Amino acid sequence: MKIRGCGRWVGDVLGSFAKISGLAGAFLVLVLGGGVAAASEQPDFGPNVFIFSPDMSQSEIQAIVNTVANQQVTNQFGTQRYALLFKPGTYGLTKDPQTGKPNPLTVPVGYYTMVAGLGQSPNDVVINGAVNAYDQCFPPSNNNNCTALVNFWRSLSNLSINLTSSGGCNGAAEFWAVSQAAPIRRAHVVGLTTLFDFCDNPHFASGGFIADSQFDNSTIINGSQQQFIVRNSKIDGWTNGVWNQVFSGVIGAPAQCFPCGNRYTTLATSSVTREAPYLYIDVNGNYNVFVPAVNQNSSGTTWGSGPTPGSSVPIEKFFIASPSNSAADMTAAMASGKNLILTPGVYQLDQTIEITHPDTVILGLGFPTLVPQNGVVAMRSVTGSQGVLISGVIFEAGPATSPALLQIGTGKSNGHNDASDPAVLSDVFFRIGGAAAGSATNSLVVNSDNVILDDIWAWRADHGNPGTVGWTINTADTGVVVNGDNVTAYGLFVEHYQKYEVIWNGNGGTDVFFQNEMPYDPPSQDAWREAPGVDGYAAFKVADNVTSFSGYGMGSYSFFNHIFNHDMDIFAANAFEVPSTLSPGSMHDLLTIFLSTSGTGGVQHVINGTGGSSTIANPDTPVTVVSYP
Repeated sequence: MKIRGCGRWVGDVLGSFAKISGLAGAFLVLVLGGGVAAASEQPDFGPNVFIFSPDMSQSEIQAIVNTVANQQVTNQFGTQRYALLFKPGTYGLTKDPQTGKPNPLTVPVGYYTMVAGLGQSPNDVVINGAVNAYDQCFPPSNNNNCTALVNFWRSLSNLSINLTSSGGCNGAAEFWAVSQAAPIRRAHVVGLTTLFDFCDNPHFASGGFIADSQFDNSTIINGSQQQFIVRNSKIDGWTNGVWNQVFSGVIGAPAQCFPCGNRYTTLATSSVTREAPYLYIDVNGNYNVFVPAVNQNSSGTTWGSGPTPGSSVPIEKFFIASPSNSAADMTAAMASGKNLILTPGVYQLDQTIEITHPDTVILGLGFPTLVPQNGVVAMRSVTGSQGVLISGVIFEAGPATSPALLQIGTGKSNGHNDASDPAVLSDVFFRIGGAAAGSATNSLVVNSDNVILDDIWAWRADHGNPGTVGWTINTADTGVVVNGDNVTAYGLFVEHYQKYEVIWNGNGGTDVFFQNEMPYDPPSQDAWREAPGVDGYAAFKVADNVTSFSGYGMGSYSFFNHIFNHDMDIFAANAFEVPSTLSPGSMHDLLTIFLSTSGTGGVQHVINGTGGSSTIANPDTPVTVVSYP
C-alpha cells in the first residue's frame, strides 16, 4: 500500500450464528426466505457462507449483504470471514413492474468477503445492479482522505453484472476500487466499470488483477490505479495509465506503449495458463468443483465461445474443513484421496498440512487464513506438486519464525512435474504482521517445475494493529523463492521484505507483471546491505547461475522518509539484478519510482547499474529501462 451463512439452515446453526456480532438478525431473515434448500440438499459450509437463490425476496438478500458489509468494510485486521454465493438465476430488476423504476441489487464488498456465482458459466448468474468496492474515508472523514490504498482481501468471480442504477454518483458504474489481493475472475460486466472511486477524493488506488473476464458496452476507467494486470480477458477499451499497466492475452487491450505516457506492456497471448477452480451447482442441483484445463498461447476468456474446458470433481470427493479441524485432520483426509475445501475463518495450525497426492484441489471460501504455530510450515506438498491447485487462501505468519509459510515440493529431487498438468497457485496471499506479530524467513518457496503463480500478494505489513509492525517485530527475509524450472508468474505483488523480495533460482522462468515496494523501515543503511559496499537489496534477484529468464512490466518503488528512517539516507543500489549473460532483451519494460515529495534515499539504478536513479530529485516519476540486456 501507499502511505498517502448458509451452510446449515436449521437447528444448531441458529445458536452458533447468533454468536457472530451483528449478524444474528440477518440469519433470521435468511432462514425465513423463500426457496431455501433443506440442510440435506447442500453441503455444510458453516455459518459464514451464505447461499442465495433467485426465489428469495430481494429485500432479504439486500439486508444480508448490507449487514455483512457494515461489519467488514472497516474490518481490515479482524478475524471474521464471509462468502456470499449466488445460485443460478437473476437478481435485481432493471424495471420494477410496480414502480416502473429500476430496483437493483447492490452488493457492497468489504474485507475478507468473497462474492461468487454458483453457475457453470458466469452468465448463469445475473445481477441487475452492481457489486461494489468503494473508497474508505479515514479520520478526519472528509473529501481529502478517501482512498482505496488499503482495500485488500476481497474477490468477485463467476457471475454477470448488468449495471443497473437507482441514481447518484455511486450508481453510475460498477465500482471496483481496490489495491492488492482483490481479484476479479470469470466475470461478465455489461456497462461502465471503474477501478477507482471517482465520487471521493483523492481516490488513490494501488494495483489489481483481472482474469478470464469480459467487459462490454464501455471502456474500463483505470483512473488512479498505479499498476494493474489484466490477463486472458476481453475488454472494450482502457483509459489512461499511471505507472505500470500490463495486459497478457487480452482482446481489446491497448497497444504496447512503454515508456510513453500510459506505460502499457501488452502481450498478445499468455504462454501457459490454468484458471482457478470454482464451486458450482450442476443441472441436477449437485455441488461440484470445476477444474479448468491448461491453455497454451491463449487469449480471451475460457467461457466466451462455449463451456470452459476441464473436468468436474463432485463435492463428495472433498473434505470440508472448518477452523475447528486440526492440521492432522486435513492431512489425513488428503492422504485418503480427498480434496480440501477450507470454509471461512482463521485456522491455528500446530503442525504442517501435508499434500501427498498429485492433482489435489485446495479451495478456499471466504479467505480462510492459515496461521502456523511453533515455527512450522503452514502447508507443503511433500511428493511433488503435479496438478496441485491451491486457490483463495491467506497464509499468515505465526508468533514463532517459520522457514516458509507455503512450500511447493520439498526439493529438486522430487520437483519435476509434467508441463501438461501444472500446479497452480491462484489468488494465494501471504501476510507477515499487521493482524498480529509474526515471523517467517520466506513466505512462498517453489521447489517444483512447471508451476503457475497466478495472482500472488506477499506482504510484510507496513501498518497494522499496535505492536504488530516493526523492523524487529514482523521479520521476514524474502517473499517468494523460486527454485523450480519453467515457473510462470502472472501478477506477482511482493512488498516490504527485509532482504531480496524475490529470489529466482530456476531456469526457463517468466514473470508477467511485478509490483514491489521496498521496506519502509530499515533503521540504518548498515542494517540493510546486500553485501559490504553494496547498498540495500534488489527487489527482484535472478540468480547468477540462471541461463534463461523473461520479465515483462516490472516495477519497484521506494519510500524512505523521516517517519521511518529518522532522516537517514537509505539507498538500494539496484531494483533488479539479473545475470548479464541472459539473452538480449530478456527483461522488458522495467521501472523504479520514489514515492514521496519529501524524504531521503532511493534507488540508484533500475537494473545492474543501468538506468537512472529515483530519489527526492525526481519524486513520483517513473525511471525506466525498456530492454535489458
